[in-house]
Amino acid sequence: MDVETAVRKIRGPQGSIVTLLIAREGWNEPKEIQVTREIISVPSIVTTLRPDGVFVIQLYSFTANSPNLFRAALREFVESGSARLVLDLRGNPGGYLEAAVDMASWFLPSGKIVVTEDYAEHAKNTVHRSRGYNVFNQNLKMVILVDKGSASASEILAGALRHYGIARIVGTNTFGKGSVQELVSITSDTSLKITVAWWLQPDGIQIPLDGIPPDVEVERTSEDKEADRDPQLEKAIEIVRSL
Repeated sequence: MDVETAVRKIRGPQGSIVTLLIAREGWNEPKEIQVTREIISVPSIVTTLRPDGVFVIQLYSFTANSPNLFRAALREFVESGSARLVLDLRGNPGGYLEAAVDMASWFLPSGKIVVTEDYAEHAKNTVHRSRGYNVFNQNLKMVILVDKGSASASEILAGALRHYGIARIVGTNTFGKGSVQELVSITSDTSLKITVAWWLQPDGIQIPLDGIPPDVEVERTSEDKEADRDPQLEKAIEIVRSL
C-alpha cells in the first residue's frame, strides 16, 4: 500500500476513531491501538525553565520561521538568568539549511565554518559560515539531545557546535543524512531526486551515513516512553549541571 492510500484510510472526521494495527521492534506480535482523529498542531519550538535552573529548548523542525523563533527562545534563556542550556533536537528531521546556519551563528564567531557542500570536484564547494552573532561567553554550559530521528539540519547544527566545543551531544546516533539532493522536473507530474553533494562537518569529514555518534550514549526504549520516562533528558540535565 502506498502512503497516499494509507493516509486516505487513516484520515476521517474530527472526533471519530480509527483503529491501527501496529507492529514494532521488541513486540512479540502486532497490537491494535485506537486513535481519536483530531486536528494536530505541532509547535516549531517549545521552551521550559526547569525548577533546577536548566533551560530546555525543544526544536521540532527547521522552517523558514525557525530562526526568529529560536532568537526569541534564546532571549528567554538569557532573561531567565540561567547559564545551563539543553537543546533538544530529537525527532527533528531538519529543513532549511539557512535556518541551521543562522542558529549556529548565535554561538560562533564570524567566519567559522558551519557546514560545507562537497561536490566532489564536479563544481566548486559551497562553504556556509557563521554570521557571527556570537552572544554567549564561556559561562554557557550546553548539551544537545539527538536520536535516530535527528537528521539533516539537526545534524549540521549539532555537529558544528560540538566541533567548536560549544556543546556536548547526548542520546543515540543521528539519522546520517550526509547527502545533498536536488529535485529535477521531468514532466508536469513527475520529478527525479538526485544526490549532488555531500555534507561536510567543519573538520572536513562527511556526516557519517550511520549517523553522528553522541558523546554520551543513552537509549530511550519504548517502555520508557510508555511509562513517560526520559533517561536521555535526565542524563543531559545531569551533565549540563556538572559542567
